[in-house]
Amino acid sequence: MSTPAQSVSAPAATGDDALAVLSAGVTAPLATGGEVEYAALDYAASAPVLRRVWDEVAAHAPLYGSVHRGTGHLSRLTTGVFEDARRTVAGFVGARADDRVLFTRSTTDSLNLLAAALPAGTRVFVFETEHHAALLPWAHHGHDVTWLDAPASPAEAVATAAAAFATLPAGRPALLCVTGASNVTGELWPVRELAAAAHRSGVRVALDAAQLVPHRRVDIGDLDVDWVAFSGHKLYAPFGSGVLAGRGDWLDRAAPYLAGGGATRLVTRAPGGGVAVEWAAGEARHEAGSPNVIGALAVAAACRALTDAGPGTPAGRERHLLGLLRDGLATIPAVRELSLFGADAERVPVVSFTVEGWSGDGLARALSDRYGIGVRAGLFCAQPLVRRLLGEAGADGDCEGPLQAVRASFGAGTPEEHVTRLVTAVRRLAGA
Repeated sequence: MSTPAQSVSAPAATGDDALAVLSAGVTAPLATGGEVEYAALDYAASAPVLRRVWDEVAAHAPLYGSVHRGTGHLSRLTTGVFEDARRTVAGFVGARADDRVLFTRSTTDSLNLLAAALPAGTRVFVFETEHHAALLPWAHHGHDVTWLDAPASPAEAVATAAAAFATLPAGRPALLCVTGASNVTGELWPVRELAAAAHRSGVRVALDAAQLVPHRRVDIGDLDVDWVAFSGHKLYAPFGSGVLAGRGDWLDRAAPYLAGGGATRLVTRAPGGGVAVEWAAGEARHEAGSPNVIGALAVAAACRALTDAGPGTPAGRERHLLGLLRDGLATIPAVRELSLFGADAERVPVVSFTVEGWSGDGLARALSDRYGIGVRAGLFCAQPLVRRLLGEAGADGDCEGPLQAVRASFGAGTPEEHVTRLVTAVRRLAGA
């Protein structure tokens, strides 16, 4: 009998063949009549599904069974698929031999799980520039949070963090949570340098890799971070699955994230009434209930596809398209691109901007209705950062209504025509 991995894996592909997306060729209706090929430029919210991912999911669908609880053929097969997905993800992020790889619902869920597992008294450092998924869980779970001011450069980020770490009392557990790439500007953060500064002060590091991992190689050991969190739906995989990978000591000592089946080793009636529970160790401790096997399989399939595409395959093409977009927008006088570190900072293909005379929502609707282009408008679940950047762009007030930004983002499967169409459409709508 074939192994579970052999039962569901698609044939290996290289280059662009490994990164074909299902949504290619989808059309959108125009307000003026007719249809046009839809330009999906909202990858930073949810990326389209890779065809290879969908093929692997479809291959497993007839073989689906319960996980970890059954002795029948399909249960054993599906359990193998689930655990093989865990090993694939571990290899994809360069997990260390004793790291845990937990499947969650999303980056938000992963960071909330970690927040719930931190030792009592942990002090958490977080820049105000973070996505709400990385900004909010720590105080919500009762930790002492220190917000760090938005830096003007990567070097300033490291210096700001190092100065904050110096205020820590000796022996106090501490954590820095930082993004790998901004979901607003696309700018890359100095993760390796921040991790070095943190570890010199005994501070652990959690990396929000939601925007980084679809575009760049993320290696826990190379970056020397303690945990990494990301979402499948930004990694070209559907079905609501996320990952938290990293050190197991705090996770193994913490109370289970959820109480229920699968997270227990022994449940008995306690003397005098009540329940006595011996909780499981390892990943099972925090994965109570029937897991999202299809979601885990989809994430693993996306990891395999990106690995098979070869080093640099997405990044090289994305840099070309990003240059077309940013250079094109720079020629339109009414456009202001939002940036924290400056125009020359290295970034992934995420660009936020404003257009004089347009609200963000109004511009996004016009791009969709008139040109079949899908972008995002608003504050992008990073309100402190976007409010600051809109202020620097000359906006006043509370950033409601017209004071919003528009964000364009793309990746695997994005045709060059979709990017040039956006530039042309913005130019026309801006009256340039």
